[in-house]
Amino acid sequence: MNGTSTVLIVAGLFLLGGVYSFVKQGLPRGVVVLLGLSSALCLATGLLSLGS
Repeated sequence: MNGTSTVLIVAGLFLLGGVYSFVKQGLPRGVVVLLGLSSALCLATGLLSLGS
């Protein structure tokens, strides 16, 4: 389970970097919100599975 949580945390951080990039580029707010939610979901799932 440790490998899966690591992959989820890395994917969440990657998506978070995408959010930052999309905000700087001025993309539509819907895309930024969707990417932000998916980033938060990946990070939360990775951290929860890392703790258990």
